[in-house]
Amino acid sequence: MSALLGGLVNLLAGIVFALVASHSDSESAAATIRTLARAEASKIALIVLQFWLVLTTYKEVVPLFFFATFVVTVLLSRMALFASDI
Repeated sequence: MSALLGGLVNLLAGIVFALVASHSDSESAAATIRTLARAEASKIALIVLQFWLVLTTYKEVVPLFFFATFVVTVLLSRMALFASDI
C-alpha cells in the first residue's frame, strides 16, 4: 500500500500540472512562462500536501517504500524526455 501511495503522489501531481498547463490561452512567451510556472507551483504544492496527508493519516506507511516509489516514478517520468519516437 505504501508503494502504491508513493506512485499515486507523483501521478496525481502530474495530472494537476497537465490540467493547469492546458487551460492556458497564452498569446505571448511571457504568458506561457507564467502558465508553466503556475502549473509547476501547483504540482509542488500538491506533492507537499499529499506527503503530509499520507504521513499523518496512514499510520502503517512504510517510508522506505513510499519515498522510493515516489522517486522512481519521478525519474521514469523525466526519462520519457529521452525516449525517441518509434
